Amino acid sequence: MGDPREIDLPIPPEVARQRVDRFVADRCGLSRSFVQRLIGDGRLTMDGQVMRARDTMVAGQTLHLSIPPVADTELRPEPIPISVVYEDDDILVVDKPVGLVVHPAPGHASGTLVNALLHHVDDLPGIAGVARPGLVHRLDKDTSGLLVVAKGDLAQSSLMAQLKARRVKKTYLALVQGAVAAEVGRIEAPIGRDPSERKRMAVVAGGRASTTGYRVRERFGGWTLLEVDLITGRTHQIRVHLTEIGHPIAGDPIYGNGTSRRGPDGTSRLFLHAWRIAFTHPRDGRLMRLEATLPPDLQVPLDTLRLHGERAEVR
Repeated sequence: MGDPREIDLPIPPEVARQRVDRFVADRCGLSRSFVQRLIGDGRLTMDGQVMRARDTMVAGQTLHLSIPPVADTELRPEPIPISVVYEDDDILVVDKPVGLVVHPAPGHASGTLVNALLHHVDDLPGIAGVARPGLVHRLDKDTSGLLVVAKGDLAQSSLMAQLKARRVKKTYLALVQGAVAAEVGRIEAPIGRDPSERKRMAVVAGGRASTTGYRVRERFGGWTLLEVDLITGRTHQIRVHLTEIGHPIAGDPIYGNGTSRRGPDGTSRLFLHAWRIAFTHPRDGRLMRLEATLPPDLQVPLDTLRLHGERAEVR
């Protein structure tokens, strides 16, 4: 797929003592692991000499990096409809529908968001040398809403760094059982595998530190609509944390009780939607703020609660 990309990198004095793999990754917007792979393949030289990842550099010299053509992915493009909220040459933000698996896995070899993205995007720059989209974060099959996708290494590296530094703000809408007492709250409880049911997650001693923030958006008789900030990103974190404080999400078949699993009239699935996301654009530094309105199947139970006069107050 095309010719190798040849890059010359002059070495300024202030980085001469830095490891070569870190310098190249930072300057080229590539992941350290991909750069180390290129170095291992002998694709980085200085003054004609092949460099190693741990080598230090000489100020005034020039590194030469040869990046091979992007390889085809083994995954197949599929014409699956997707709702694109924003797109440019570097990133793509989609509003994922409920029921769509994000990435191929055992039992889901096709029919995923990745298959849809491969069909939607022409001439992907590629991630780590492979023509595939970069999934910066994920959503469960049963959760709808916003998902950010990197088209190339620069965007992938920047967005992953922002996630690690917790500079990506992800806000969800969740309808939960009961009257949440505090208008604003924060849940800090470690999450790990449930020792009694390994397919579930739970708050457990020795689990990974996990933090969730929330604000009351609207109150109903017996139910509360929350805006939920996902501060860390553990598996099923919001579902586990809200269940832990006694307010399971409506329509949750795994963590709920009988009442919450049924939800209010009109509930047809888990009432959890990735509503808003904010991050810095990886190329030009713009603050990106994006929103995905509630899908019709989640609007139904809210409209039913309002129609029956069960609304207590709106925030």
